[in-house]
Formats: sequence, structure tokens, C-alpha cells
Amino acid sequence: MTRVCKLYRKSTLTVLCVMLCFFAAKSQSRYGVNDTLTVPAIIYKGDTMPYRELSTVYIFLDLTPAQRRAHKEWTRLRNAVYVTYPYARKASIVFNDIKAHLDSIPDKEKRKAYVKSREKDLRSEFTKPLTDLSVYQGKVLMKLIARETGNTCYEIIKDYKGSFSAGFWQSVAWVFGSSLKQTYNAQGDDAVIEDIVREVRSMYGYY
Repeated sequence: MTRVCKLYRKSTLTVLCVMLCFFAAKSQSRYGVNDTLTVPAIIYKGDTMPYRELSTVYIFLDLTPAQRRAHKEWTRLRNAVYVTYPYARKASIVFNDIKAHLDSIPDKEKRKAYVKSREKDLRSEFTKPLTDLSVYQGKVLMKLIARETGNTCYEIIKDYKGSFSAGFWQSVAWVFGSSLKQTYNAQGDDAVIEDIVREVRSMYGYY
């Protein structure tokens, strides 16, 4: 039993010695002579110097007056697209729905009654929010309606004149003093709007 105890003590002492050596080695890797901290270093022209990489520093130049005006105009356009795109989106859904129903209604009087009921719903839903828009936002809305429906507001009115009262669309044009014949060119004049629309669609999950 005594021999076993001696062996146990010897093994314990061995473990302690190993641990002490391990910690001593770690201490030596962190501290130098007189307990000074060791740091990365480089040799430059024969001298050893401390070395450390600094974080990247970004420097932005002041915008020119022209750049500030361009940024202000872009911000204004972006805000207008964010405000009006949901209405243009809704307009395309309603337009396509009306068109699909009219294609299935051969009777002229029934078509007229159906369109009148839908126009009433449109006025009830959109008149107040649309009249709260600015003139600039209204012009952007015209562009977006052309984008979403594939037709200018003028074409929409022309297609349904006589069977579809286009008062809703005309009132929008009148309020905002915009052209009903505005087209949409995603690859040309309206490329900036298209970029913003993609941002809106991605953010709010429009598909």
C-alpha cells in the first residue's frame, strides 16, 4: 500500500512538473526579458521595429455642387418611386383583371355595368391617396403605370372609351399636369427608375 502511495505521489509530481513546464513555455512566448510584452516585428534597414497592421481608413471627398444637386434629385426620385409603386402595382392588377373579365362578357350592357362597378371601387380606393400625392410623384406614377401595365394611360383610356369610363385615369393626369402618353424605357431614359423599382421589389417581396 505504501508503495502504491509512493507511485501515485511520483506520478502526480510528474504531472505537476509537466504542467509547470507548459505554462512556463507559454509565459516565455508572451513575455520577454524583464516581463516585457512581445509584439510582431519587422527588420527595416537593419533595425528591428514593432509591426502592426492598421484598419482601413476611408476618405471621402466633399461633393461638388453638381454632385449634390444630382444626389438630391436622385433621393427625390427614389422617395417618389417608394411612395407610388404600390399604386402602380395595384393598377396593373386591376387593369388585367378588368380586361380578363371583359373578354369573357360578350353582352355590351353587361360589360358596361361591370366596368361601372369596378370604376366605383377604384374611385373609393384611390381618389383620396392619389390626390395627396405631389405633382412630381404623380408624374412618376404615370411612368410606373406604363411599366406595370405595358400600356400608357392614354392607351388605357383609348381602349375603354365608350365602354370604360376613364375618369379615374383622366383625373390623375389632370391633377398632376402630366402627359397620358408617357412611355417607359427601362434600358434608356428610365434606367434610374428601373434600378429603384428593383430595389423596392426586392425589399417588399413584389414578384
